[in-house]
Amino acid sequence: MILPAYKIIDLSLGRIIDFPISQELFEKYIGGKILAAKLLYDLLPAHTDPLGAQSILIINTSPVNGSGAPASSRFNMSFKNLLTGGIASSNCGGNFGVQLKRAGIDGLILAGAASKLVSIEILDGSIAIRDAEDLAGLDTKAAQERFDKRWGKLVIGPAGENLVPYACAVSGERVAGRCGSGAVLGSKKVKALLAYGTKKTPVAQPEKFQIYIRKWVEYLKNHPTTGGTLPKYGTAGLVNAANESSALPTRNFKQGRFEKAAEISGENFANTTLTRNSGCLSCPIRCERRLLRGDKEIKGAEYETIGLFGSNIENSNLDWINEVNYQADLLGLDTISLAGSLAFAMELQEKGLADFGLHFGQLENLLEVIEKIALRQGKHAELGNGVKWLSEKYGGKEFAIHAKGLELAAYEPRQSVGMGLGYATANRGGCHLNGGYLALFESVGVIKIDPHTSKGKPELTVMFQNYLEAVSAAGFCLFTAQTVVPGFLFKLRPNHPILKLVNKAMLGVRFFLRPIWWLMPGLMPFNLIALMPQAKVLGLVTGLPMTVGKLMQIGERGFNIERLFNIREGLDGHSDSLPLRLTETAQSADEPRAKVPLAEMLPVYYLVRGWDTNGVPGKRKLRQLGIQPENE
Repeated sequence: MILPAYKIIDLSLGRIIDFPISQELFEKYIGGKILAAKLLYDLLPAHTDPLGAQSILIINTSPVNGSGAPASSRFNMSFKNLLTGGIASSNCGGNFGVQLKRAGIDGLILAGAASKLVSIEILDGSIAIRDAEDLAGLDTKAAQERFDKRWGKLVIGPAGENLVPYACAVSGERVAGRCGSGAVLGSKKVKALLAYGTKKTPVAQPEKFQIYIRKWVEYLKNHPTTGGTLPKYGTAGLVNAANESSALPTRNFKQGRFEKAAEISGENFANTTLTRNSGCLSCPIRCERRLLRGDKEIKGAEYETIGLFGSNIENSNLDWINEVNYQADLLGLDTISLAGSLAFAMELQEKGLADFGLHFGQLENLLEVIEKIALRQGKHAELGNGVKWLSEKYGGKEFAIHAKGLELAAYEPRQSVGMGLGYATANRGGCHLNGGYLALFESVGVIKIDPHTSKGKPELTVMFQNYLEAVSAAGFCLFTAQTVVPGFLFKLRPNHPILKLVNKAMLGVRFFLRPIWWLMPGLMPFNLIALMPQAKVLGLVTGLPMTVGKLMQIGERGFNIERLFNIREGLDGHSDSLPLRLTETAQSADEPRAKVPLAEMLPVYYLVRGWDTNGVPGKRKLRQLGIQPENE
């Protein structure tokens, strides 16, 4: 077994140090965000300033990266979250991760801070720190154009240099968007990381691997989601579905339906704007939208950006949304937190609490405001601090749409209460993916379980949080997990008896799920392409005896390590909350159940997790996962 190669780059001293990963650590945490969470927990002292020289930032891959397996080109960035004070992870599909792996490096641990702006070159295993003062102020496209086209690149824009708390890092046209990765790189004076290599990813069983991935690619191409709606409409194909379910955030999450939703939908995008679809390296799904900007082709906006810069600020101009998406990427700003902050500022203006000159439905000055946010200029610099900070200064906490300080993604949880529970308990804050993405089964998918009941939602949230953590740690795009919904269901009419039976079964399965986490590896000692093909591929690449049950338990282990990190930073059960607009105010007078019954769900969620009533993982649960409690 070949263990991953990690390096510490001490930017203060200009030193590069080997950091060995033991076989035990590798087998228990694999890679990606889960291994990074364990390393952060062990290496980063409690209450460290995330922008201070003592902080660390981990950039790592997983064993399958660069292997050619479907959707396996992704890499991870983990660090202390600038918006929540807890743990942060940000996943990216650009070319940097593959080139880093080909250069013979599986992970980088950036420590200290340079005295001036630098770039880091990793070329066939040789690492050098170079002066990058000439790159100061460049946007993410211009910065990348300064380097060899063959290299993988990861850069920050002006927002990262100016330490905007939700600044992001960019690789190619893909973005490690959330939690402030760009600002952490900026605090370390790292403008760019470059990687290039010629090494091949080792595969333990190459013949079986090639046979299986061909079978899996065929499965992905034949599934109605990964082979149909995603390549045809991209993630923007969710707009109409969310709107029909009243789950499309509108007017700062005050409502869930937008009368002009069709104008910003994936269907309209495909009919009026799309030039072609594309995607990440080794991905057969090809969900990326391409469009013309002048005589150049650029990447189009994803669902989150469309929902939050569309309906949530009462805007139906799709061309403008694609333009603001492009500009935000150049500046290096997370579009989710950016749009959430602007919507909150609009409601502050509407209620007379603060005057930023922003109004729902008015776009005239927004691009100028966004540039000022990135450059930290004038009063608009405050909008770069995020919704939580703004609400603490100006008021409006009841409609400040965030969880733990991270702005929510574009799913209205009052029409998807399991998603609301996921937002509240997600370790990185208001994240639909770290939250388990129950919206897929409540509001935007072919399965439509009761979106308002609290029954079964804690159990399902735990299951899918662990599931998605496992898929991410294994190194795959989370879109590959969407095939967990059987393809034949998409052929049935909405009121078909089989769909009704599945909806009931999804809620009834809670009686089975409550005890399952104690016995997962033994109960699921198999591999199944329709359930979790990622486990089989991971086993073929690494040589580990991997099963669905074992990979699911790795996901659970990772979620608990993240939780321990947060608790150490002061984020316990009291932080598992949502704004009162979502928990106390029904979205519609016609549906009084349309609010998130968080108080009902949290105790059950903690029980299923094996945590105490304050949301702290119990010693029995930690021992069962092989995690040593700190006080023992």
